[in-house]
Amino acid sequence: MQEFKPKIIGFYCSNCASSAAEVSEKMRLSLPDSIKLISIPCTGRLEVLHLLKAFENGADAVYVVGCQEDSCQYMKGITKLKKRVEHVKKILDQIGIEPDRLQVFSVYAGRGQDFINIANEMLNRAKQLGPIY
Repeated sequence: MQEFKPKIIGFYCSNCASSAAEVSEKMRLSLPDSIKLISIPCTGRLEVLHLLKAFENGADAVYVVGCQEDSCQYMKGITKLKKRVEHVKKILDQIGIEPDRLQVFSVYAGRGQDFINIANEMLNRAKQLGPIY
């Protein structure tokens, strides 16, 4: 039997999370191959439709990495996103998709290892949950 390789979409803000990603590269840490990252200006700009579309396009898990609430350049971006994610989780549950397939994380700019740990956490979660369809 072939090992399940989940397709994972990771959105990340161009501020703190982007800096953490750069630090991880300088540390020579790498993301799992099955993760596709998408840079966004601010997590607060990510809409419900974007999150649902990722699942519609075949993602087995989706996660968003943004700033800490006290260091968001746009002041309330991650807070707005968390409310949207709770809404999307309810929709996912209603259509028979485990809400745990969608997560939000906050990371400080210099924390490259944390950026990689988050990706690995989502990979492990997706493997535990199995294929979405």
